[in-house]
Amino acid sequence: MTDAPSKLLLLWTNAQKETVHNMVFMYSVNARLHGWWDEVTVLIWGEPARLSAEDVEVQADIARARDAGVRMIACKACAENLGTVEALEKQGVEVFYTGVFLTDWLKSGDKLLTV
Repeated sequence: MTDAPSKLLLLWTNAQKETVHNMVFMYSVNARLHGWWDEVTVLIWGEPARLSAEDVEVQADIARARDAGVRMIACKACAENLGTVEALEKQGVEVFYTGVFLTDWLKSGDKLLTV
């Protein structure tokens, strides 16, 4: 019997920069670098899409997270509403409609952390 990979989805809805730097990216990057989780995905949902598109420090955090192996995704409906689809995609963020993705994740029993 093989163990399934441990997976974490961090649902990022808080656009306060202190929270972004001191929780979202601090935890997700360290979780990958130290092997706390086999797979870490950050889902950008709502106002963080605008922050990610406009703030160079947050963009650097996204690049660092991606380099560490964190999968960065964003809600396309939110990004469309905020006019940030192109800016997110340029950063290597996967932008797609995430309602079904999030629902499937919740039903799967894999871990979810909401910030």
